[in-house]
Amino acid sequence: MFEQTCAELTRAAIDRDEQAFGTLLHQVHQAAAGVPAAELTAGVRLLAQGIAQASLDQAAWLAVMSGAIVENGADADAPGTAVMGRLLEVTTGALTFADAWAKAAGGEPPDPAEHQPSREVWDVVRPGLGDGAGPAMEAWWSLPRFALAASTVLSVSPMVRASVPDRETLAAAVDRAEDHCGQLTYVRDLLRVLDGERLLVLDRASGRGWTVVIGGIGDNFQLHTLLAGELIRPDRLPGQAPDPRWVASSLDQDVPPGTPAVTGQWNLVDVDGEWIWNEGVPADIPEVGGTRVVVLDPPPYERSWNPGRRFPQMPASLFVEAAHDPASLQGWWQRVRPATTRPTG
Repeated sequence: MFEQTCAELTRAAIDRDEQAFGTLLHQVHQAAAGVPAAELTAGVRLLAQGIAQASLDQAAWLAVMSGAIVENGADADAPGTAVMGRLLEVTTGALTFADAWAKAAGGEPPDPAEHQPSREVWDVVRPGLGDGAGPAMEAWWSLPRFALAASTVLSVSPMVRASVPDRETLAAAVDRAEDHCGQLTYVRDLLRVLDGERLLVLDRASGRGWTVVIGGIGDNFQLHTLLAGELIRPDRLPGQAPDPRWVASSLDQDVPPGTPAVTGQWNLVDVDGEWIWNEGVPADIPEVGGTRVVVLDPPPYERSWNPGRRFPQMPASLFVEAAHDPASLQGWWQRVRPATTRPTG
């Protein structure tokens, strides 16, 4: 029944049957409750066809519906591919609308959350956009829903993150449009998440190092916590082992009530001695010869932060792939500079 209703909703979207679309959208929302994950997945695979083929307005509603179903357990790959396949179209169209509005009227365009498309809006942008006014308006009002759906599918699916089309062009458009749609801040950072990335971690005090493989890490607070969980062990580095709740909630678990704040173990710096900001992301860490290098230094002062993940739906991973003794790292240590006394940048 659920799969059939999704098929009918998709057909209504592609056929632009607005009356049937509204009714069926509500029915799919109601029918999804309590449906097994396999059936939910079959349904969102059908909705993905509508996301790819329908008008932007109706595709945006299908995208949001698919995101909600994914949050209930459906596989994200099919709808995620469809959402990301149209996000550049939506974002560039919305930017076209915003630029036309600024030129004609000045100031920020009408907020899609508070206003509906109207004749008054059309009259502002039509002279500058001509026949493109309609598509640009549709993109503007669809952008928040596409951004919300994109945040969900990028969080849930490594495959979707790995297969984003026109990634650099999309990232540039998202950067430009972020001021108009706050949800795009999350999309921007999710586009930069590293999966299957090898980092070389060097401990200045011991001269030892490790190659670690990371995935799904949303910020460097999370990276710092997971590094402590892997490296502070009797056979690796001395120190106070992190609270297991900190590590678990940085991987894939909820934060248990009463969990104390995370205590930082090190000052993370790059090869040039520049501080690696906890507020940044692993993709910010500079590459040296194709390798991102993290140097562990003593903390200059005590740091603490809230446990958990910036993107709660995104499971993370970090494991040690190889250990390196000081003798094998001489070439690297010759490149490493002392840490700066204060952060720059």
